[in-house]
Amino acid sequence: MKIEKIHHVAYRCVDAKATVEFYKKVMNMDLLGAIAEDRVPSTKAPDPYMHIFLDAGNGNILAFFELPNSPPMGRDPNTPDWTQHIAFQVKDLAELEEAKGRAEAAGLDVVGVTDHTIFKSIYFRDPSGHRLEIAAWTATPEQIDRMKSVAHEMVEEWSRTKRPPRHTAWMHEKEFADAH
Repeated sequence: MKIEKIHHVAYRCVDAKATVEFYKKVMNMDLLGAIAEDRVPSTKAPDPYMHIFLDAGNGNILAFFELPNSPPMGRDPNTPDWTQHIAFQVKDLAELEEAKGRAEAAGLDVVGVTDHTIFKSIYFRDPSGHRLEIAAWTATPEQIDRMKSVAHEMVEEWSRTKRPPRHTAWMHEKEFADAH
């Protein structure tokens, strides 16, 4: 099988209407469509839902389910909340700064700009608590090649030791130096 692209990525939301409004206002995503049923088509289980599809640009679709009959949303308590996130790419640093301003104007708590050397990013949360990242590439082709050349070796070392290999420590040297 050869995957052409990801069709859509779906998450749960607390309120479909508030989610549509947030993603339009803050992320400039249009609502592409909505599907609602009293039963789940794949399992046939009775479980009413609203499924919304948002245009994330360039054929990318972000989808959400509002599930009113399910227990309240939660998250894996054993996974740090910074781990699971949706990262969106913008064209350049100017658009990253524009996105930061729009998020702050909407009253969101924005973390960053964080310097990952190969890209810079900001982080904030949507109305359902999902962590979002907006990223702009800053990498040179040499940096990408450098990272790619050690990737398999790093995974193998991690697999054996469960300690962070230092092959790409150069990426966050500046970010961590600024923290002191």
